[in-house]
Amino acid sequence: MAKQTNEETIEKKAEEAGVKVRWDDSQMKTSYANVCNVSSTREEFTILFGTNQTFYSGQKELTIQLNNRLILSPFVAKRFGKLLENVVADYERRFGQLNMDVPSEGGLK
Repeated sequence: MAKQTNEETIEKKAEEAGVKVRWDDSQMKTSYANVCNVSSTREEFTILFGTNQTFYSGQKELTIQLNNRLILSPFVAKRFGKLLENVVADYERRFGQLNMDVPSEGGLK
């Protein structure tokens, strides 16, 4: 059975309930991030995205330019986590295992 995307799953469930889903991307913005951080409270999860501005390894200080923040309810955060887990697993099936080992001294990835 072919794996369904999140959008297909949402559309299928909505169709079963008699609702048409329209994905409106007219206000969508695109940002690049190579760094993220997550924190949480009882009511929400906050995800910070940014870009590492370090130009060479061995620096004593890193500059991370934060450019986006997502604030999610715990339910959305859990769904987002499951969705991301599935997408990463699919990526690894297609392109190979992602190595998450800690880098050796002298460099950050």
